Amino acid sequence: MELQRKSSVPIFEEVDRDVFLRDVYPERRPAVLRGVNLGPCLERWTAEYLGQEGGDKEVKVHVSTVPQMDFLHKNFVYRTLAFNDFMKRASEKKHTDYFLCENESYYLRSLGEDVRKEPADLSKQFPELAEDFHIPQFFEPDQFFSSVFRISSCGLQLWTHYDVMDNLLAQVTGRKRVVLYSPQDALHLYLSGDKSEVLDIDTPDLQRFPEFVKAQRYECVLEPGDLLFIPALWFHNTLALQFGVGVNVFWRHLPAETYDKKDPYGNKDPLAATKALQALERALHTLDDLPPDYRDFYGRRMIQRIQQRTSSTCLPKLTAHRDPEGTLPSSPLTKPG
Repeated sequence: MELQRKSSVPIFEEVDRDVFLRDVYPERRPAVLRGVNLGPCLERWTAEYLGQEGGDKEVKVHVSTVPQMDFLHKNFVYRTLAFNDFMKRASEKKHTDYFLCENESYYLRSLGEDVRKEPADLSKQFPELAEDFHIPQFFEPDQFFSSVFRISSCGLQLWTHYDVMDNLLAQVTGRKRVVLYSPQDALHLYLSGDKSEVLDIDTPDLQRFPEFVKAQRYECVLEPGDLLFIPALWFHNTLALQFGVGVNVFWRHLPAETYDKKDPYGNKDPLAATKALQALERALHTLDDLPPDYRDFYGRRMIQRIQQRTSSTCLPKLTAHRDPEGTLPSSPLTKPG
């Protein structure tokens, strides 16, 4: 079987704000950051401590009979548990109390108080625990969008997807493998919305997904205390090698008006991109009035035109632009690609 090209995600030691802004951020590529002060969470956040501090606050969690969760086909159910009960179940391998089976897998992605309007914010949903976690000050406060608690059973794997904002994935407890793919390999990932249809990235079905081998695979294993910088539009797939607790911090790296204000999850495409995709659908429907050979011909012309207008090979290399205060750029120069 033909194999994908593999590369390791680079590791940066003793990273502070200046190092991040100078050496990491302008490259628009994933990077593992070490030596960042995440606070006392690294010593405190055992399953017992988290359960005690979180108490009986109710949380909505994913529950699946298999560890490889699939959002496209929804091979999981949502259940509500007291946080301390969830922590007990997520940290054990076999359950005496369960919903589906004794070895079911659990996953928590924390939500805002009003899930339809408010992004997740650790300081609001879990204020006591938020005091233990220090958000790296790598971006301006007004760019902050959300801080998301992520807690998963050992062996749990999440589907490959992209986000539209830059984010830092802080691994607090447990080890986690992360596989990433460049936005430039999107055509090889068999997308359905923001998700890849290739569920098994380690032994893919190449009869169904022959182009998948053309996508270059970037991989790292996060240790407790590591941060992973995931630039917007980079695809990522996570596998919990142990029971794991982490925090994702997202920020708006493009101007605020770029984003959909009615998007509490921060995963809707930018407004301009949504309009463009809708216009494309209308254009494709217009071609339905033509015979098949004409549809093929003008479809190819449309593809060529899109490639000419959007190819990243035509874009200048991004350079680090900062004001004297060292803030992140929020101009078109930060546009990923």
